[in-house]
Amino acid sequence: MSITSPVSNTSVPTANGPHGTQSEIDTTTLNPNLSRAELRKQIRLARRSLSTEVQTEANLAASRRMLEKLSALNAQHVALYLTHDGELATAPLIEALWQQGIQTYLPRLHPFNAGQLLFLHYHADSPMLPNQFGILEPKLDVRSVMPIERLDVVITPLVAFDIKGNRMGMGGGYYDRTLANWHSKGKPLPMGYAHDCQQVTALPCEHWDVPLPFIITPSSEWQFD
Repeated sequence: MSITSPVSNTSVPTANGPHGTQSEIDTTTLNPNLSRAELRKQIRLARRSLSTEVQTEANLAASRRMLEKLSALNAQHVALYLTHDGELATAPLIEALWQQGIQTYLPRLHPFNAGQLLFLHYHADSPMLPNQFGILEPKLDVRSVMPIERLDVVITPLVAFDIKGNRMGMGGGYYDRTLANWHSKGKPLPMGYAHDCQQVTALPCEHWDVPLPFIITPSSEWQFD
């Protein structure tokens, strides 16, 4: 997968100038030879160091970009996630999608297939429970399950991404397993959602890692071949 460069890097206001949200930790200088565990640690620290003001502006800027992209794709069934550990807040995006009549879905750990995810319809009254990682997920209800091939887009959380569209998650491999066959089926389209400070030059990759065709940050839309 090769980069085609950011599709857009202007027009959206950010809290700290034209290069998007800035962290107290400069992730552009991280040693690319760091272990995956150390990279995760450093970048999670970077996004947690963002001020409340910067976080708020970043959340709104990124949600505007993502809404524009989803509109261009005519996406009607969109899976995403609830914010955890300094990630871009998805609440503004979810509210906007609801207002537009777009159906939203959240992941939950699969109760029978270890390492896999299920996606359940999410609405304002959805009952939620914490999973084994302390992350809220929809209470299992087979009536709310959406087969993954019927989703238009899956917005994935991530810890880091590089200039080739490679994604680093938390290390559990849940999204890599769940999205392993998306390209052959053409659906759902995976899209990353991250702070600008989560971009690094290069990531160590394994053969099972699923690269992303699109990544949205507060200042940019990245598209990859």
